[in-house]
Amino acid sequence: MTKAALLGIPFDDNSSFERGPAKAPAVIRKVLSSGSLNSGCENGQNLKDNPAWVDCGDILINPQDDFVQTIESACDKLLADGTRLLTLGGDHSISYPLLKSYAKVYPNLTILHIDAHSDLYDSFKGNRLSNACPFARIMEDKLCVRLVQMGIRTLNQHQVEQAQRFGVQMIEMKDWQPGDMPSLEGPIYLSLDIDGIDPAFAPGVSHREPGGFTSREIINIIHQIKGPLVGADIVEFNPLKDIDNMTAQLAAKLVKEVAGKLIDTE
Repeated sequence: MTKAALLGIPFDDNSSFERGPAKAPAVIRKVLSSGSLNSGCENGQNLKDNPAWVDCGDILINPQDDFVQTIESACDKLLADGTRLLTLGGDHSISYPLLKSYAKVYPNLTILHIDAHSDLYDSFKGNRLSNACPFARIMEDKLCVRLVQMGIRTLNQHQVEQAQRFGVQMIEMKDWQPGDMPSLEGPIYLSLDIDGIDPAFAPGVSHREPGGFTSREIINIIHQIKGPLVGADIVEFNPLKDIDNMTAQLAAKLVKEVAGKLIDTE
């Protein structure tokens, strides 16, 4: 049996603006266990007492540790038995070491990246491992064969040039229409930045960028992923910026829907 595992990485040392995403895994788990929502997924899967769904706890990173090596090594062990990881950040810098590990197991990986931002900076504020840079590192290291970005709605010339340099398929939010979904070939990894969703639905983020997806649209996109979904991360939820737990509830709902998809994938 292929297992899907929840993994927390409470790490936001590379946040380029405001700290707080390190608190997200604990808050999301609290919602998932609070009884305010049941364990049923919209695709018919149920996470309660499901032997295919496990919680692997958190990867804790000491300040003196190399976060890339720590995350990559821990994930190597979890992926060795075929487990599919749903990882809760944390800031978006965690995606780079996660995908360093994934690329060893899935050399022909397609990444679907949902975000308000392209995260393709070569360096940001002098930090090449900033949460503004993970997909530049991912593409430099050739950790995937294709990167598709959706929801992008703030770009500068450097980011445009980086996307062209790396051959990124970018679907800017201004060009997207409800129901549009790129054709993806597996294996597929989903990297979901909560600020890809409009702040009217997800105010609990450090970088609020109006004009994003609705809650229903993002759920539909998850359901419309064709081909084997082998891993995912949900990042950049900042509980310190949330309003009445709106974003926490949405993040927990997204965990259920992504988990249901991971379990249902052959």
